[in-house]
Amino acid sequence: MKKILVLALAAVMAMSALLAGCGSRQAEKKELQGLAVGVMPDIDSVPIIIAQEKGYFAEEGLKVDIQKFKSAMDRDAALQSGNLDGAVSDMLAVAFAKSGGFDVKVTAFTDGNYRLIAGREEQAAVPQDLAGKDVAVSQNTIIEYVTDAITASQNMTEGSINKVVIPQIPTRLEMLQNGKLAAATLPEPMGSIAVANGCKFITDSETLGINPGVMMFTAKAVDGKRAELLAFYRAYNKAVKYLNEHPQEEYIDLIIEKSGFPAAAKTALKLPKYREAGLPAEKDVTECISWMNQKGLIKNAYSYDELVADLNK
Repeated sequence: MKKILVLALAAVMAMSALLAGCGSRQAEKKELQGLAVGVMPDIDSVPIIIAQEKGYFAEEGLKVDIQKFKSAMDRDAALQSGNLDGAVSDMLAVAFAKSGGFDVKVTAFTDGNYRLIAGREEQAAVPQDLAGKDVAVSQNTIIEYVTDAITASQNMTEGSINKVVIPQIPTRLEMLQNGKLAAATLPEPMGSIAVANGCKFITDSETLGINPGVMMFTAKAVDGKRAELLAFYRAYNKAVKYLNEHPQEEYIDLIIEKSGFPAAAKTALKLPKYREAGLPAEKDVTECISWMNQKGLIKNAYSYDELVADLNK
């Protein structure tokens, strides 16, 4: 009888240890550090907004502080000051940060589109029609890169258009619609809104087959918050699945409210078919770096591996 009691006690103790271990692992899974992520008023940011509002981050045990920015300059300043772990961004911003001694890594592409739009009073149908005229851009960003790619694709010489630097996207849209500019390069949904309000679509990055939009995180976050970033992208992929499987009218009001899109986006915007998170094509990286080198914006010809981090390795 004594032997049986000893064995029973040992079994109980073993079961208790097992349950305690399971509880410990569950607690460990939930005890993720928070992430602070910057977003812009563009369609690249939509899956992140949805992941937050539909509770997909919470399902992964991850707390994400989403901070909204109207200009790339303000976003990058917040990143370098330590207020953000990462942001919706572009290859140019990544290379600028690295060149300036601030190490960041691309962790995924984003699904955005950048449109060259002419004002409603302009008699323009092709980029050549804008030669010598004011075209608004944000300097040294994806917007200027796409604008240069557009003019280059039409064999237009450097300086054939007059670039007017207007960093804030809503201001750029407003000035275009008010007839103060001949044209502007705008991210979606602002491009579609301008067209819906009578402005004229000329061409876009999708037509050119370029996609330099990315998610970037600090090297510190990539090294110290690997589990958090993997959880972030699991939630992101859930949001992509939701967006692709549900009609836009089901969530467009939420997107407008949380993303800072103008109300006109409700009828003007058609969202893309989003892709699950993945690494950018090498071509999209190297072509951006080459453009920056040619313009003397950076000195180093960074390789793909220097700028891109595979979180699954």
